[in-house]
Amino acid sequence: MPTRTSQRGRRVLIIVQNLPVPLDRRVWQESLALRAAGYGVSVICPRAPDGPRFHVIDGVRIHTYKPPPETSGVLSFGYEFAYCWIRTFLLSLWIAATEGFDVVQACNPPDTYWLLGGFYRLLGKKFVFDQHDLNPEVYESRFGKKGPLHVVLKVIERLTYLAANHVVVTNESYKKVALRRGKLSETGVTVVRNAPNKGNLYRVPDRPELRRGRTHLAAYLGIMGPQDNVDDLVRAIGIYVHDLGRTDCSFALLGFGDALEGLKKLSTDLGLDDWIAFTGKADDVMIRDYLSTAAVGLAPDLSSPLNDVSTMCKTLEYMAFALPVLSY
Repeated sequence: MPTRTSQRGRRVLIIVQNLPVPLDRRVWQESLALRAAGYGVSVICPRAPDGPRFHVIDGVRIHTYKPPPETSGVLSFGYEFAYCWIRTFLLSLWIAATEGFDVVQACNPPDTYWLLGGFYRLLGKKFVFDQHDLNPEVYESRFGKKGPLHVVLKVIERLTYLAANHVVVTNESYKKVALRRGKLSETGVTVVRNAPNKGNLYRVPDRPELRRGRTHLAAYLGIMGPQDNVDDLVRAIGIYVHDLGRTDCSFALLGFGDALEGLKKLSTDLGLDDWIAFTGKADDVMIRDYLSTAAVGLAPDLSSPLNDVSTMCKTLEYMAFALPVLSY
C-alpha cells in the first residue's frame, strides 16, 4: 500500500487522460521538473497495454486505470469521458487519503476535469489547468464545421478557465486564446513550452539497415489521429513511388493513434508495404536510431484552426537531430 508522504505545499497530483505516463512526454518532463524542484508527484493516467496498476519511476508515483474500449461517435465519446472521469475521481480520493496532495494539475484533452478541480478547491487545494490542446479548434479541424458540440466545448473550456487558480499553456498563441476566451489576466497564464529532452534524444551512429536497402530514409514521428493528416502522407509516398518511379527512399512512420490501423490498410491497398515501415509505439532508443539515420523529417500537418496556432513536438524533435523538415 502506498504510504502518506505529503508535506504541506510540497505534493502535486497530475491528471492526464490522453496518454499513459511516461509515454506522454510533456507530462513526464513536467513531473521530473517538479521532482527536481523538491515536490512530491503523483500521476493518474490510463494504463498502457500490459502496464501495472501502480509503479514508481524516478520518484514519480504513477497510478493507472484500465482504459475504456475504443469508441466512435458522439455518444460513445461521452461514455469514454464519463468513464475516465469517474475512475480518475475515485483514484484521486485514494491518493488524497494515502499520499496527500496540495495541488491538482489537470492536463487536457478533454476539458472535463474542471469539476474535479473545483471540488478540491473547496477542500483548500489549488487547481492548475495545463492546456495541451484547444478542444474547440480540434473539433473544427476534425469535423470541418461548427455546431452544438462546438458550443459545448467552448463552454466547458470556459468553465475550466474559471475553476483554475492558474493556467499553463504551450505557446504564445494559446496564451492569447486563454486571455481572450478565458478573460484571464496576464499573471494568470504561464507559457511552458514543449521541448525535446537532450539527455534522451540525441544523435547516434546511423543504422544503415533501417534504410531497408535504399539510399535514403524519411521519417515521421508522432501521434496518428484523424486530424494529423498522415493518410495524405501515405498517398504522397504512393505518388513518389508509383507515379514518379523513385526507388531510392524508404519511409518509417513512428508512433500510434486512432488512425494507425487504417493507415496500414491504406499502405497495403496502395502497394506500399515494402516501402513503409510502421513501428508502432517508439521509445527513446528507437527514436534516436531512426532520426539519426533519416535524411528528412516529415510533417504533413495541414493548415487548420488548430494547427495554425499549435507548436508541433515532432518538428522540435526533428530539429534536435538536425533534420530538415518537409512540411506544407
